[in-house]
Amino acid sequence: MLTRASLVSSSSSSSSLEAAAIVTLIASLIYLLGFFGIDFVQSFISRASRYDDAIKKLLRENRFDDIVDGNMKTYDEKEVGAVIQVALLCTQSSPEDRPTMAEVVRLLQGVDLAERWAECEQLEDVRSREFSLLSHQFAWAEETTHDQVAILHMIK
Repeated sequence: MLTRASLVSSSSSSSSLEAAAIVTLIASLIYLLGFFGIDFVQSFISRASRYDDAIKKLLRENRFDDIVDGNMKTYDEKEVGAVIQVALLCTQSSPEDRPTMAEVVRLLQGVDLAERWAECEQLEDVRSREFSLLSHQFAWAEETTHDQVAILHMIK
């Protein structure tokens, strides 16, 4: 026989189960959004990096016609090169490596641009080498976790 007290206790336990289910659902959604959000941001950064790399290659090869708007019939290649270098300095992946607005003004005026560009190129080379080493180490670790024979040889 159902009493009022048993109805209240069963409704409160089902309410707490529903609340727990809702909290779990919300936590799962937040996790999925975070997971896909991180993936989206990483793909965006990777894509931006590829564009920067393509522009740097064109700049190194002095292929300004491939960079500048085709509607511009005449332009100063030295000026275009300087503007592109400043733009690439402003779009570096690490915010602390980017110039401030005051520095951008000075760089566009030609003050310290060559030095700043050389520093950027040098830093990029160092990071590229470090990333290559880390990638190589990670790939090795990944391969050995799937190769039980390799693990046994490492232990001996």
